[in-house]
Amino acid sequence: MANHKSAKKRIRSNEKKRVMNKMTGTRIKSTMKKVFSTEKREEAEKHYKEAVALLDKSATRGRIHRNTAARKKSQLTKYVNGLSAE
Repeated sequence: MANHKSAKKRIRSNEKKRVMNKMTGTRIKSTMKKVFSTEKREEAEKHYKEAVALLDKSATRGRIHRNTAARKKSQLTKYVNGLSAE
């Protein structure tokens, strides 16, 4: 257990960051699943825009690495482009 004031603050701030990072990761996974679960191109493109915006924002804020965001966006783009325009 921490004894110094700064160490106690560090524990509090680390917990806040842990919760935010976990929440961001969960949101990214669920938005990507939305894209991959759709079969219609229009619906997939709508979810795709939402997912890309979330990935860009997360990478900018440092929650995920920018290369990870780029890789995930590439996967999503590849999937959406492969859908037929029904």
